[in-house]
Amino acid sequence: MQGTASQPVGAKKVHILVVEDESVIAADIKDCLENLGYAVPAIVVSGEAAVATAITVRPDLVLMDIRLKGEMDGVQAAAAIWTHLRIPVVYSTGHSDRSTMERAKATEPFGYVLKPIEEQELYVAIETALQRFRLNRDLQEREQWLSSILKAIGDGVIVTDASSRIRFLNGAAEALTGWQQEDAIGKKSTEIFHLVHEQTRVSLPNPIDEVLQTGQLVYLPDHALLCTKSGQNVPIADSAAPFRNDSGIITGVVLVFRDVTERRQAEERDRAIARSQQLEDQMAELQRLNQLKDDFLNTVSHELRTPLTNIKMAVRMLEVALNRADRALSTSDLDTNPTIRYLQILNDQCERQTSLINDLLDLQRLNADAYAIDISTIYLQTWLPNLAANFQERALSQQQQLHLSLEPTLPPIMTDASSLNRMVSELLNNAVKYTPSGERISVAGQILEGLSPNVPMLQIQVCNSGVEIPATELSRIFDQFYRIPSADRWRQGGTGLGLTLVKKLLDRLGGSIQVTSTPLQTCFAIVLPVERLDASSTSE
Repeated sequence: MQGTASQPVGAKKVHILVVEDESVIAADIKDCLENLGYAVPAIVVSGEAAVATAITVRPDLVLMDIRLKGEMDGVQAAAAIWTHLRIPVVYSTGHSDRSTMERAKATEPFGYVLKPIEEQELYVAIETALQRFRLNRDLQEREQWLSSILKAIGDGVIVTDASSRIRFLNGAAEALTGWQQEDAIGKKSTEIFHLVHEQTRVSLPNPIDEVLQTGQLVYLPDHALLCTKSGQNVPIADSAAPFRNDSGIITGVVLVFRDVTERRQAEERDRAIARSQQLEDQMAELQRLNQLKDDFLNTVSHELRTPLTNIKMAVRMLEVALNRADRALSTSDLDTNPTIRYLQILNDQCERQTSLINDLLDLQRLNADAYAIDISTIYLQTWLPNLAANFQERALSQQQQLHLSLEPTLPPIMTDASSLNRMVSELLNNAVKYTPSGERISVAGQILEGLSPNVPMLQIQVCNSGVEIPATELSRIFDQFYRIPSADRWRQGGTGLGLTLVKKLLDRLGGSIQVTSTPLQTCFAIVLPVERLDASSTSE
C-alpha cells in the first residue's frame, strides 16, 4: 500500500513501539507504519513486555492494543508507561464497548484507532497524538518557567479583583503574610493584609481598598507593620497600583511589598521613589496616548462629517435643479423618474453615515467621561406629547397604534434635556421599527416616590405588543453593534449603538433601565433621578 510519509528528508524518524498480541495484525501494522515513514523499534505481545521495552528503547509513541493476554492488559500498561516515562499512547482496539472505553479514557490517552486499521486513519491518529503531546509539553514548560520567575521574585505580590478579593499570592507573599495561596483565594484582602502603625498600633487604611476607591497609585504608609497570620508584626514598604481593562475600568489591584529593617529603610525608600516615578511616567504616557486618541477622533469626525455635509448639499441642489427641470412633467412621470429615487438613496445613506459617526463619537465621550451634561427645566406635560408626535406619522404609515399615557399632575423637572430626549427617542424608534402592523405602542410617564430617599425618580415606559425578545438575547441587547437577528421587519437599518448609548447615558445620569419581554409585549422602562420643581413657582 502506498504510504503518506510525513517525515522530511534528513529528519529524525519517529519511533513507535507496537504492542499487539496477534502476529498477523502486528506485521500489518508494522508495514503500515514503515510505509508512513515511521520507525518500529520493537513489537511486543504483552503489557509487561510493553513496559519493559518502553523503558529500554524509549520510543516517541506507543501504539497499544487494549485487549492483551496476561495479567496486565493494554490499559494498565499504558497507565504505567505514562506515569513513569511520560510517553504518549494511542490505543488500537477492535472493542469500542462503553466499559472498555471508560477504562481507557481514565488513562488520558492521546488517541484511538479502531481495528481493522486503515493507513490514513492510523496516520491521522499518530500525528494528532504527537502534536497534542508536543503542545502539552510546551505548555508545561511555560508554566514551569512562569512559576520559576514568580518564585524568584523577592518582593511579595498580591493580586485582587475589583471586589478586593484575593486572586493570587506568590511565594514571597505567602512567607510574609503566613497565608498559603489556596487558603487565601477568595477572601477579602483585609483578612490577609492588615496593617497597623508601628508606634500606635492603630489600624491603617487598607491600600488595596484605597486604590479601588481613588483609582490612583497608593504607597504603603511609613512605619507600617504587617500583621501576619501567626500574630507577628513585620515592617514592610512599597505600593499598590490599579490595573485596568481596555475600556479603562479598574478590574483589580496589584500590591507589591517587602520586609524592611531599620538599617535598610532609607535605601528601600529611595527604591520605592524610583519605582513610583517609573509608574507615574507610564501613567503619564497612557494619558498622553489617550489624549492623542481623543485628538484623532476629533480630527476624524471633522474629516468624515465635512464630505458628508457637502454630499448632502450637492444632493439638495440636484433635487432643486431636477424639480425645476421637471416642472413640465406630470406627477406620474416624477414618481417614476429614477433620478429622484437615486437622490433619495444618496440622502438616506448620508443620514445613516452621519448618525453612525455621531453615535461613535458620543460613545467615545461617554467612555472617556467627557460627555457634557446640561441640566435644564423640562415640562413633561408638553415635552413628552411633542416627542411622541414626531413618531405618530411613521407609526400610522405602518398600521401601528401609538398611545400616550401621562399622569395629569406631572410636575416640571430638572435634568439633562438632550440626554432624556435622545433616550426616549431611541426607545420609540425601536418600538416603531420592530412592531408588526395592527399592534400597539404605548408610552407612559410618571414620577416614582420612595425609591431613593429625598430624590424623586422619573419613569418613562415604552411598550410594544406583538413582539418578544428571546430570553437568550436579553443579556446582549445593550452590547455595541448588536442587533436581534431578523427583527427589523421594516428594513429601516440602524447603527447598532442606540441601546448602548441609552445605557451609557443612564449610567452617566445615575439612572437605570429595565427590560421585560413576554409573548404578548416587550417593555423598556428607564428610571432616573430628577429634581422636582413646584409648578406654581415656575413659568413656561
